[in-house]
Amino acid sequence: MVAFRRDLHRHPELPFEEIRTTNRIADELDKIGVIYRRTEPTGIIGEIKGGKPGKTVLLRADIDALPVQELNQKIDYKSSIDGKMHACGHDSHTAMLLTAVKVLNQIKDDLTGNIRFVFQPAEEIAQGAKVMIQQGVLDGVDNVFGMHIWSQTPVNKVSCVVGPSFASADLLKIKFKGKGGHGSMPHDTVDAVMVASAFVMNVQSIVSREVDPLEPAVVTIGRMEVGTRFNVIAENAVLEGTVRCFNINVREKIVAAIKRYANQVAAMYRATAEVEYTYGTLPVINEERSALLAQEVITEAFGISSLYNERPTTGGEDFSYYIENIPGAFALLGSGNPEKDTQWAHHHGCFNIDEDAMARGAELYAQYAWAYLNQQAF
Repeated sequence: MVAFRRDLHRHPELPFEEIRTTNRIADELDKIGVIYRRTEPTGIIGEIKGGKPGKTVLLRADIDALPVQELNQKIDYKSSIDGKMHACGHDSHTAMLLTAVKVLNQIKDDLTGNIRFVFQPAEEIAQGAKVMIQQGVLDGVDNVFGMHIWSQTPVNKVSCVVGPSFASADLLKIKFKGKGGHGSMPHDTVDAVMVASAFVMNVQSIVSREVDPLEPAVVTIGRMEVGTRFNVIAENAVLEGTVRCFNINVREKIVAAIKRYANQVAAMYRATAEVEYTYGTLPVINEERSALLAQEVITEAFGISSLYNERPTTGGEDFSYYIENIPGAFALLGSGNPEKDTQWAHHHGCFNIDEDAMARGAELYAQYAWAYLNQQAF
């Protein structure tokens, strides 16, 4: 399992480019004789048919890497491709699920129901889950389980909270148009710098004054492109940002408020505004019975001391689409260990994992599927 993960780490592939990764997974599945099919353009959906009839549980792992330059110098499995890196641990997710599939296939005659599994591409651009769903991954599925290696959680700890886990993650672009001119004659212009600046300073009032303080929300403007020269008053400004929250009603309220703020700030300065709002991922809300089942599995498999309650994160995860209409849960597998220098944030060039965590991850995949299929509460 570790060797497979390291092989993937050496050969990272970006979203929808995971051709080698898909081939490596397929080679391993061929060796054990598991039924699967390739999806387009990359990825794999497979299924283990149990010996007795029952429900179907889906296990998910993501397989894509990031356009990040690896900065780890002390490992012999460092990325071999400049500017590409498994900086979020998807290589470990793939290896852990593949190991779980091998184990579950060995006991398939004892399974009451079926185990479907998906090696999903393009999580990092929030498109892979939708593509897998379009290609039938959820057809006939009764429950879904996934996990993410997590450097913020101590190694040997596992979290699967009831309720919110990851936030929705949307993209925002606002274009302000004024009237350019010479910097010495502002009275003949409509200054896009002023418009954009006023919007940035005021837009945080949406969170502080229009959103219930008990509902977490984030509005971030991360990029502003405005102006061309020191003595030219800018005609155009382009702002880009993101919105995060855990409540869909709050999300829609924020969208409406952003459009209102943009248009009214623009009007105040005699400019115009164009708002482009792109819905990204849904929030990951763990269904209660699924999360509690995962907690039971964690406790029984690893001991009560392993159970950890990680706080919800406003990061995004397209696992949310799998559980939009089907019960399921998403766990966080602790990998943070300063002694092994694995405490770095996800997406950082120094990100790495404590590989000791992978045994627990593989077992959690398998034990959750086994537990779900062999209990009648659902």
